[in-house]
Amino acid sequence: MQTVLDAHKSLRQSRDGSIDNPHHTAIGDSVVTTIERVETFILDLPTIRQHVLAMATMKTQSVVLVRITASDGVVGWGEGTTIGGLSYGEESVEGMALAIDTYMTPLLIGLDADAVGAAMARVGVFVQGNNTAKCAVETALQDGAARRLGVPLSSLFGGRVRDRMACAWTLASGQSDLDIAEAERLLDARRHNIFKLKIGKRALADDIAHIAAIKRALGNRASVRVDVNQAWSVTEARRGLAALADAGADLVEQPVRRQHLAALAQLTRDFPIAVMADEILRGPEDAFRVAAAGGADVFSVKLSQSGGVGPAAKVAAIAEAAGIGLYGGTMIETGVGTAAAAQLFATVPRLDWGTELFGPLLFTDELLTAPLRYEDFTLIVPDGPGIGVDIDPARLDDLRRDRRRSVHVARATTHAGE
Repeated sequence: MQTVLDAHKSLRQSRDGSIDNPHHTAIGDSVVTTIERVETFILDLPTIRQHVLAMATMKTQSVVLVRITASDGVVGWGEGTTIGGLSYGEESVEGMALAIDTYMTPLLIGLDADAVGAAMARVGVFVQGNNTAKCAVETALQDGAARRLGVPLSSLFGGRVRDRMACAWTLASGQSDLDIAEAERLLDARRHNIFKLKIGKRALADDIAHIAAIKRALGNRASVRVDVNQAWSVTEARRGLAALADAGADLVEQPVRRQHLAALAQLTRDFPIAVMADEILRGPEDAFRVAAAGGADVFSVKLSQSGGVGPAAKVAAIAEAAGIGLYGGTMIETGVGTAAAAQLFATVPRLDWGTELFGPLLFTDELLTAPLRYEDFTLIVPDGPGIGVDIDPARLDDLRRDRRRSVHVARATTHAGE
């Protein structure tokens, strides 16, 4: 990547080597475009229906968008979010914005805008953890670097092997009849034929009956998968995986807590249903640890949990080397984070389990100037430069939390709050 960027920089110099742009910094014979401004925006987006998870019920998704402007005027965008806020992980959107504004931005200003790896290495020295906040920054830098070259972000990661990818939809009303009706509508519209169910909030027997009813109704027309979000004990997981396999489910995601790697590996060995790692994967080091332990059949690769596009690519490479299946996961991002993920997953040689990059479809509001395209059970990878999409400034202003102080935000509720 750096060779390509160096070649592009040389094109910005005049033939005699002089530099005529006062906004660029000269280093030897090269022209360096520097990071000039880093901005964060918290957005609150209502969902089209409640989204029931083991640890929360979502009615609104809050995200952090990062806009990085370089000295040549090129703007890059990135996104950070989690599912259900602090009920899912250690980062909140408020904390992400604070970490970026207070700690990361001073480290970034003045750095080479094209040297994404060097910039994030500097941030990593002084900011521990905060992978989702780092993802928003790293993605914005990657977007800007690709836009500067006039190529899709996928070109910086080896180029595409696909222009569309299978996309699952999460059925999360918690009610069998509603979920079946929703699945039938989406099958008829040829929008999704892979469905994931969020379980783990109710008694095990009730969850199994729920899954079995949906699989009976959909039959072989759709793949049915489940996400437990760490809610089961090891004993419940052993009972649950056996029952899910009997019910016809194809995959179970993160059935036990992320700290229980040995148990996850044992479940992977003992049951025919595919076991997918999710919350346990917090970057390349975790991916290596899980792969070495035989801890999963499938990895759910998420840009936010990995720390950005580059680290997520490393997670995918580790899985590929270990013979572990790949699935493009989501934190229910807007079109910004979804497009960035699609750019990366378009480069993965094998994506046997597809993706769940449905985030923009769950919101009542559209943030992009042109929505992402979903058709024939797939997501179409955008073709434009960078992440391939552009934000509508008017919609951004409408959805910004600091511009909507009088609007009530229906936050995700935890078990204790329901």
